[in-house]
Amino acid sequence: MKVGCFALVDPFSVVDHQLERIAGLGFKYADVTDNHSGGLLGAEFGFTGALSLDSNPADVKALFAKHGLTITSVCAHANLLDASSPAVYGTVEILKAIRLAAGLGVTDVITTEGDPKTEWGHNLAPAERVFIVAEKLQEPVRLAKALGVRLLLEPHGILTDSIDGMQAILERLGNPANLGVNMDTGNSWLGGADPVEMAKTFKEIIWHIHWKDLPPDWEAKRGKMYGCGFGPIALGEGVIDVAGVFEVLKDGKAQYSTLEVGGDDNMLKSYAYLKSLGAE
Repeated sequence: MKVGCFALVDPFSVVDHQLERIAGLGFKYADVTDNHSGGLLGAEFGFTGALSLDSNPADVKALFAKHGLTITSVCAHANLLDASSPAVYGTVEILKAIRLAAGLGVTDVITTEGDPKTEWGHNLAPAERVFIVAEKLQEPVRLAKALGVRLLLEPHGILTDSIDGMQAILERLGNPANLGVNMDTGNSWLGGADPVEMAKTFKEIIWHIHWKDLPPDWEAKRGKMYGCGFGPIALGEGVIDVAGVFEVLKDGKAQYSTLEVGGDDNMLKSYAYLKSLGAE
């Protein structure tokens, strides 16, 4: 299993800088992390580390190759519980991410339902949540199949942070072969699941992994907060059984994984920790 880094290492810095920093830390793999449709002022004027989903794939490949990095996945984390709107990252952006991934020769696009921002989204009944998420992913799943891409659901919301919720979405979409799971050790634990049990349950369809650990004082947030961008401590220093998850998945389907850990020292310690368990 190969270990890479998420491409948001420094704030207010363009993607080229993010990739330079990642390579400088000794990593060979990175994902397309922050992204957007169309043009973005911050990207044009040098203070946002986001790529356009409308980019020429050849330009994106060249940018990563410039720093000796292999692209492992394209992130398309969405808000699928609020009503559809041009202002909300949703189905349209996921479709673009799939097309970009296909153009890049990247197999995996990672998405999730995220947290609703409106009262309407928060008031959905459990069955309504499953339906609205599945409806918004139906066309992305079909497009991904046509283009030879996998769409992976990440624990990062009230549904996907639970084993039952994840299973409900997969089943509502018919469990197609190109629909799988991106395991996230931190998010699954934070949402209230047992990460080791989740890894065991979905082992055969976990194609990518996000590694995080969280400190003991985050216990109070458990079951109340659904997902976090990165862990504030190194792997192996917190309350999550990262080694247990690795043991389950070390002989699984995932070729690539991504460290979502804040701070250079924490990232390097985490990389060393995973290597001690047998990662590359």
